[in-house]
Amino acid sequence: MWVSKPIYESLPYLYLFLGAVALGLSMYLNYWHMPTICFAVGVVCLVAGLVVLLKRRDYRITGRRAGQWLDY
Repeated sequence: MWVSKPIYESLPYLYLFLGAVALGLSMYLNYWHMPTICFAVGVVCLVAGLVVLLKRRDYRITGRRAGQWLDY
């Protein structure tokens, strides 16, 4: 799936925002298992956003994919 560059660049921040919102909702919802579900979704979204940000940063700094080390 191809998306435009502004949308592609904003996805990690969207994940982080959704994770923060889900964690916030987990403190205020008291229906069924919603606090646990929101907490789990929040943590997963925060971790996914951080992983994507760090992977992009590393790829841009090194200029090559991880695992493709060149032996000279």
